[in-house]
Amino acid sequence: MLSAFEPDASGTGPKQVGYIPNLKLSDDHEIPLLAYGLGSARSKDEAEKIIQLAVMAIQNGYYHLDGAESYKNETELGIAIKKSGIDRSKLFVTTKLQSIHGDVSRSFAASLARLDLSYVDLYLIHAPFGASSPEHLQKVWAELEAIQASGRARSIGVSNFSVADLKAILQTARTPPVLNQVEFHPYLQHASDGLLPFCRENNIAVAAYGPLTAVTKAKPGPCDDIYAELAKKYGVEEGEVALRWCIDQGIVAITTSASEQRLKAYMNKLAAFKLTPKEIERISEEGKKKHFRGYWTKKFAADDKR
Repeated sequence: MLSAFEPDASGTGPKQVGYIPNLKLSDDHEIPLLAYGLGSARSKDEAEKIIQLAVMAIQNGYYHLDGAESYKNETELGIAIKKSGIDRSKLFVTTKLQSIHGDVSRSFAASLARLDLSYVDLYLIHAPFGASSPEHLQKVWAELEAIQASGRARSIGVSNFSVADLKAILQTARTPPVLNQVEFHPYLQHASDGLLPFCRENNIAVAAYGPLTAVTKAKPGPCDDIYAELAKKYGVEEGEVALRWCIDQGIVAITTSASEQRLKAYMNKLAAFKLTPKEIERISEEGKKKHFRGYWTKKFAADDKR
């Protein structure tokens, strides 16, 4: 087990190689550091594909499953869990509140019904966008706290929150968020507003969506050479280096793939090597030479460095 807030003697990462550890959250629950993110299921064909892929992921060891109300994949996730044959108690299930403007309790109850589960392991506010005031976010957070108190969500957190958003809810929170899920990769390290240091100082873990962006959407880029060098050194693919860069910093990496071979490779190879602190720093420093945001681009200014 790796604590999110107490790095090992090297200053980063899991304490041993040979497994992909869990992360201990501030509420003492544990979250697997590698997650499978479900895609959107907005049509019948997409829904059937999502179920097939999720079952395949679970049966290949991906027990941390990341869904969302807004991606219409909760029903499919629930079906996949049952089809997988894996006991619910072994799984870590995340879903997210789509809108901060409606009835939060009703939205959560509907999500739980679609999942056909009695509880989720983590419930997140998907985004703070459109909040009318800090008090608005505080009210929504209080409703998540009530959901957690009911036992239907073991942990609660947020997604796409800035430092200002986090400060707003921390002013009144009885239970602080355990995690902030954000787009995170070498070309989007959130350096300008100090998001990661703020999260660590306040015992808020970080989960990364889009962790493979530097080797997929954002090529070519300054990290290309070091990714290739390290992939050759460790006998892995560049994507595995990118995922390990997150994991070795105690950041949850959320990935998805339609390839069973690739998912198996991630699960097996990520457990077999670890980047050194110097290699992590080299990737970080090269990444700072380019800014790229792949998601929520309409919500942020073109020159936004968060």
